[in-house]
Amino acid sequence: MSRSVIPFIFFALVIAGEWYGFQAVRTLVQNSSPATRRLTLAVYWVLTVVIWGLGIWAMSNRRQHASFKSYFGGLLLAMLAAKIVIVIPLLLEDLTRVARWAVQALSGPKGSSEGRAISRSEFLSKAALVVGAVPFVSLIWGMVKGGTDYTVKRVTLRFPNLPASFDGFKLLQISDLHTGSFQSKEPLQRAVTLINQQQADLVFMTGDLVNNYAHEVEEHIDTLAGIKSSLPIYSILGNHDYADYVNWAEEGGAEAKTANLARIKQNHAKIGWELLLDEARTVERNGEKIAILGVQNWGARGFTQYGKLDKAHAAADPTAPFKILLSHDPSHWDEQVHGYEDIDLTLSGHTHGMQFGVNLPFLKWSPVQYAYKQWAGLYQRGRQYLYVNAGLGFIGYHGRVGFLPEITVFELRRA
Repeated sequence: MSRSVIPFIFFALVIAGEWYGFQAVRTLVQNSSPATRRLTLAVYWVLTVVIWGLGIWAMSNRRQHASFKSYFGGLLLAMLAAKIVIVIPLLLEDLTRVARWAVQALSGPKGSSEGRAISRSEFLSKAALVVGAVPFVSLIWGMVKGGTDYTVKRVTLRFPNLPASFDGFKLLQISDLHTGSFQSKEPLQRAVTLINQQQADLVFMTGDLVNNYAHEVEEHIDTLAGIKSSLPIYSILGNHDYADYVNWAEEGGAEAKTANLARIKQNHAKIGWELLLDEARTVERNGEKIAILGVQNWGARGFTQYGKLDKAHAAADPTAPFKILLSHDPSHWDEQVHGYEDIDLTLSGHTHGMQFGVNLPFLKWSPVQYAYKQWAGLYQRGRQYLYVNAGLGFIGYHGRVGFLPEITVFELRRA
């Protein structure tokens, strides 16, 4: 599907959602008194206009940081999701009516079914409103609770070339902190406590420390510095860390952007993380080695490709038989990483599982899967593995549904 068509489809869905949402409410109160009908419909439209207004205002003033703005955007998203879901049964009913009318027009009148049709409309309107309440309530819950409902996922991976000294070695990955989205220190303090409880041997952070600006993380530096590890904590940059989404012409130009990135790099060091910029490091145990490669952000689909995998790979210890790559965007795996067959495990983030979807053992679905082939969890091709972390923070929608904030613990085993 062409990207140029997507805005038109979205606009059509919004219009349909507003129309059918209104029709469902109007049908629901059609047997009420005139005063009740007028009051109900007036309240419906006032709430709709207010939510649209607040949501658009919040999204158009994102640079002016205020805690309530993200909730207004989330409330608009919840209302849209509910109304778009309402479209489905009512549109099917309308199509059925059209088909029935066409059949009757061709075959001649066979008596009135108006009473039955009205009854069906009432039932479908009530059913549509109930179904529409599911995403609405879910998205509200996601803002109240889901955005900081931290989960620990455990993954065991087996490799024939893993050095014996690293059998049972525990890695911990966090990603996409987006510290600019947090309104207090408490959520990340809870996350750090949970991270330390895992007692991992090696900790990684795979990009997007901030939303755009270096100062966003600075009130959380002391909290993140509390992550404990006997080995260096390695980190990389994600697409948001470069602040490519800021209109720097209004904020000091290219020099200000360069200074912002330099400050972000300094903040990694203040936290105590070793930032890998197309570099490699060696971890040694009992004389045996594994190599850790870290690249700057490299993404497909229009994202700037800063990373230089060839440079990081060349810097890796050639005597290390096992290699782990930190690369923020999972599209890098298909596009470049497969050309380096000695990279055993790639750790990515970036997609967030779109912060919304169905995440069950037997069913995994999110809208982001239509943009990314690898978007959440573990993937394998031959002897190479990719893991896509759903992220610890959030951006845009101030919450999570289905794909909760994730801390991933890997146990490496020798096959």
